[in-house]
Amino acid sequence: MCIFAPMKTNVNLKSYNSFGFDAVAKFFIEINDIQQLEALIQSDIFRNEKRLILSGGNNILFQDDFFDGLVVFINTKGIEILQDDENEVVVRAQAGEDWPDFVRFTVGKGLHGLENLAHIPGKVGAAPVQNIGAYGMELKDSFLRCEAIETATGRKRVFTKEECRFGYRESVFKNELKGQYIITSVDFHLQKDAPLHLEYGNIKAYLEQNGIENPDLQQLHDTICAIRDAKLPDVKQIGSCGSFFKNPVVEKGQFEALQKEYPTMPHYDEPNGKVKIPAGWLIEHCGPSTSSGTASWKGWRDEHVGVYEKQALVLVHYGGGKGRDIVALARKIQDSVEAKFSIRISPEVNFV
Repeated sequence: MCIFAPMKTNVNLKSYNSFGFDAVAKFFIEINDIQQLEALIQSDIFRNEKRLILSGGNNILFQDDFFDGLVVFINTKGIEILQDDENEVVVRAQAGEDWPDFVRFTVGKGLHGLENLAHIPGKVGAAPVQNIGAYGMELKDSFLRCEAIETATGRKRVFTKEECRFGYRESVFKNELKGQYIITSVDFHLQKDAPLHLEYGNIKAYLEQNGIENPDLQQLHDTICAIRDAKLPDVKQIGSCGSFFKNPVVEKGQFEALQKEYPTMPHYDEPNGKVKIPAGWLIEHCGPSTSSGTASWKGWRDEHVGVYEKQALVLVHYGGGKGRDIVALARKIQDSVEAKFSIRISPEVNFV
């Protein structure tokens, strides 16, 4: 079967990964509709070559300068309302839709459920894989189902929320079924009226500072965007993948022991009795000595890579570096946090 989308060779992926690393793909194809993807899956090159399914490239770290295989860039578009009842609305988005644009669309329609996930860079198809989350909400909270194509057979399958096995920045697509399916569309269960989630992070502080007493849906969306802009770099200027590490979840006893030594350590109680600790705080409170005499990774910089000065959770690429430079920095930070707090933080970013 022929491939209807044009196949390219030796394509530089610098503009396809938010870190901005020069990594060349042996083969590259952009998919703009499901028929192209179905045809590709039946082709010899798809079956025989090492492959990488690339969405927005916002959570990918290329460790090497060359990807010896096929990169499939999913760029399918389309948003439709599948169900519109008195208060319940089901919205379907194609995998290649830009996530921030999609959230902006739902908020513009007055639909609740995704507003705290505003301004997270990436594509809709990658969101369930990572079970993206921010400011007290996760994708799974509004997820209804997704459709995917099995890479071995080309057969379509619908995954329910239960079948996706969502966890903290986890799903079945990152574990048991990794590389076995390509998500083509996602359905969300949203509401026309629902309570706003204002308790997490510094949402309340921002609202108070700006004189907003009773925010509406649009104001909360805009608040989230402003907070993220204030603490995260513009990837057009400085390469990054946003939050590099997951916030560790520890046993309550371990946290209580740490709290005695570090009374100001922020934390969030989890439903399972465990405690989530912000990885950014841990990273900021250990590391190389600074000019003030304290130890912190925040703002640390090597020649090409470093830790963002406004948010210790963000590793950055200033240009001219390699993916392995970020890998080395990440390991140093992990070792440093573990040595001081006896907690091993894990990357949220996918290493390729």
